Amino acid sequence: MPLSPDPLAATRAWVETFVVARDVCPFAGRELARDGIRYVAVPARDRQAALLALFDECRHLDATPTVETTLLVLTEGLEDFDDYLDLLAVAEALLAEQGFEGTYQLASFHPDYVFADAEPDDPANFTNRSPFPIWHLLREAGLERALAHYPDPERIPERNIVAMRELGHASLARALAELRGRD
Repeated sequence: MPLSPDPLAATRAWVETFVVARDVCPFAGRELARDGIRYVAVPARDRQAALLALFDECRHLDATPTVETTLLVLTEGLEDFDDYLDLLAVAEALLAEQGFEGTYQLASFHPDYVFADAEPDDPANFTNRSPFPIWHLLREAGLERALAHYPDPERIPERNIVAMRELGHASLARALAELRGRD
């Protein structure tokens, strides 16, 4: 089946119809409304180029305080979840090595995301499943501000797990496939 011709459009739709509409991230709606989310397509077949794009985005965020967060949509080359996790570990280590630890944080999303303690068909995995592999680059300061004004932020993951399990694997898988442009 062909992939959606526009991974950025699919990712925007996922943010709007899944992340915000289902309140998976209670802070995303505000950033969506104020146009504080940047979407960047990054081919990841060349791992080094993908890592360089991550640091370009750190510099972009440094220079653009009106942008709160960047979603780096890894359009090709990291379809395998284990390959994705391997490069994510390198990216996180390099962020720390380059002095970005405490300034930026990476959240990870992948079409086949599976939490370490979960079964692959557990609907809870959909809290981190996306139409394409994504590195979500967040400003630590913005995240801390948002969490300080949110009641019981530690309950967000638990609430999301319950919600995903209520929706069920088949329903969530169908919605994600539609966003990817698959029948």
